[in-house]
Amino acid sequence: MPYSAWWMLWSRMWLFTLNTLPYFLLLLEQRRVFALQDVTAELFGTAKYGKVAAFGDFNSDKQTDIFVIKEKSELVIFLADSTSPYFKPKVNISKDVLPKDTVITSVVPGDYDGDSQMDVLLTAQFQSSDTSVFVFWGNNHTLETVGYLTLNNTLTDQPLVMDFNGDMIPDIFGVTIPHRTEICYLTNRVQACQNALNSSIKMRIPHSNAFIDLNKDFTADLFLTAEEGMFETWLNKDGAFTKGDVVSKPDVKNFGQSSFVDFDGDGYQDHLLPACLDNDCQQSTIYLAKRSSKEWVSVLSDFKQKDTVWGFVPGTISQPLVLHLGDYNLDGFPDALVILRNTSGSDQRAFLLENVPCNIPSCTSVGRMFHILWDQTDLAGIQKAVVATFFDIYEDGILDMLILSQAEGKDDLMIHALKNNFEADAYFVKVMVLSGLCSNACPEDVKPFGVNQPGPYLMYTTVDSNGYLKNASAGQLSQSAHFSLQLPYTVLGLGRSANFLDHLFVGIPRQPGETEMRKQEWTAIIPNSQLIVIPFPHNNPRSWSAKLYLTPSNSVLLTAIALIGVCVFILVIIGILHWKEKKADDREKRQEAHRFHFDAM
Repeated sequence: MPYSAWWMLWSRMWLFTLNTLPYFLLLLEQRRVFALQDVTAELFGTAKYGKVAAFGDFNSDKQTDIFVIKEKSELVIFLADSTSPYFKPKVNISKDVLPKDTVITSVVPGDYDGDSQMDVLLTAQFQSSDTSVFVFWGNNHTLETVGYLTLNNTLTDQPLVMDFNGDMIPDIFGVTIPHRTEICYLTNRVQACQNALNSSIKMRIPHSNAFIDLNKDFTADLFLTAEEGMFETWLNKDGAFTKGDVVSKPDVKNFGQSSFVDFDGDGYQDHLLPACLDNDCQQSTIYLAKRSSKEWVSVLSDFKQKDTVWGFVPGTISQPLVLHLGDYNLDGFPDALVILRNTSGSDQRAFLLENVPCNIPSCTSVGRMFHILWDQTDLAGIQKAVVATFFDIYEDGILDMLILSQAEGKDDLMIHALKNNFEADAYFVKVMVLSGLCSNACPEDVKPFGVNQPGPYLMYTTVDSNGYLKNASAGQLSQSAHFSLQLPYTVLGLGRSANFLDHLFVGIPRQPGETEMRKQEWTAIIPNSQLIVIPFPHNNPRSWSAKLYLTPSNSVLLTAIALIGVCVFILVIIGILHWKEKKADDREKRQEAHRFHFDAM
């Protein structure tokens, strides 16, 4: 066959490959299922008892560790490792370190003295209901159990850890006795407390205060849950907090903890509130507060599974009613994990609430709603569940689940780890914003990767697979009290669009009197990557740096398989055509030789 003919054949085959490759990928990805796999033994071995209290990268190895309270009075840090069991108990504060009869009520990791090393704040109670605060200083991936700081003031409830003055060092916000709203700074390990706001507020106990951007100016504001079902917003204007809107709770008998998330993907944070219409939670619902009209809209009210009615578990001070939020299927809309109980009182389990398009009249103004996934057998198999939260176990950008349940014959809860085997290849960007107190030359040559930092706010814009503009936003570590169990990073789902992120915006809190936003923009961010943002120096966003770490997608393997398969298919066709061409040439040569023989005669 002439060269030009071979080139034309190859060109047509290559065009066929480009046109059919998406269909090959689609066929390979038809198994779009969501399944869970129990990996508890692989992660924890036999050390699977205790109450998960917080997450953070304690030893700066870019892997998130787990802080666990054991027997109510001992803290154990499970460090992530590369060999099984993948979480090993390494660092602990024993019950002998704290005063006698201490009951630890919460754990909040952070850099409280500004040395770029992770410290640990504990709240505890003694005989009374007042809350005491202890801070253990980090030193070269260990905790100093001698010389820890005890806050001079006792609090009426657990504090909110926030960055009140915009210096990127966490501060302690709470209500002291008698009802003074104070902020405490621990810079250089010296405590200094002062009045926080220009008016005194009686907080609800348990509160769900938050440090989150509420008006999309990339500066974290203050949300407070006051007594008598009132919610107050204090907007950060030029680095100072000014009282804004006050909203009343919906007409319900009992309600849980407020949560903030970009529920409908419009770039603004939405206020979600789980509630019960009666005292026993026989009728449950989840409300969303609309910013424009200040009305409450129900985004979930159907808790009926066939003939069985489920409902929320009424909250207590030690275990309030709360939604734990995360995008399990990476479609760009946050889902939720929650504990429900059979209204007959015979069963209590964890359920996944999927964020889906609205199909009921009550949520048409929002456009989205929650739908309960009733058929998750792995979740249903964990009886007497108490807490359910999201956690990226394998640092692959896919949110897995940790479930805590009542264990037979033990005071501690049992930890269950469920791996998320969601097989559809969706895309994500995982972002962690650090304190930026140092960049390369850090004190004692520490690596400043992973120290939990409250207050940063981020938003992305991109184009989805249909060509429509898509954006979403999230705050980092906006809540810290009552086992909020927020992750020290943000996983932003991008759906099934493999497009680059057009813009990623990151903002941090401002200092008092500072009028310019501390915000930086990055463009063309690669999907399925982790971005670690170092805002150094704070007041010069143009100098901020970002380190990008890629996480290979399943589509890489699928594309390779499809491409190799198509190439093999083309080679087979070419081989067959070449073989037929050779046979035709041989036959033509024989005929030519035969014709020459008779001509010679």
